[in-house]
Amino acid sequence: MARRPTVDEAFGRVLAELRHERGWSQERLGNESGAGRTFVSELERGKRGASIKTLFRLAPHLGVSPSELVHRIEAVMAAR
Repeated sequence: MARRPTVDEAFGRVLAELRHERGWSQERLGNESGAGRTFVSELERGKRGASIKTLFRLAPHLGVSPSELVHRIEAVMAAR
């Protein structure tokens, strides 16, 4: 049985999916949001955790609300 992703892994997966839907590179998202490419990369790989501040910073650049971002993370965590 596959293990459930951690919150950080689920966030990373959602972040990468939304970024790809926009056709953006990690560098562009990092620059547009002020988060930086390295930070975006670490978030996507689940190596760093996202704070609520980070959710609010990234969501508008991904074309979703912070609550939609959380909803998508919850869906990833619920799916096995």
